[in-house]
Amino acid sequence: MSVVIIGGHDRMVRQYKEICENHKYKAKVFTQMKTGLDKLIGRPDLLILFTNTVSHKMVRCVLDEVDENRTDIVRCHTSSGTALAEILEKHSA
Repeated sequence: MSVVIIGGHDRMVRQYKEICENHKYKAKVFTQMKTGLDKLIGRPDLLILFTNTVSHKMVRCVLDEVDENRTDIVRCHTSSGTALAEILEKHSA
């Protein structure tokens, strides 16, 4: 299964990917707005938006690209590793 994480802290990217690997997810993490971000997202099974650390422009760009019928979207105010682990556990169940 694949997950895309939007937002979060730059220094936590490696930890986010490790947490996802531990839960059997392949992860893409975008903490900053990149040129062509809408083309890099793909078709994930799960999209996690860390709303405290992401711009409105980035959220709009991502949500316009994602197929809401195929992708589960989770919004979380905190961008901690524990919050990510809880989201992945709930989604796996």
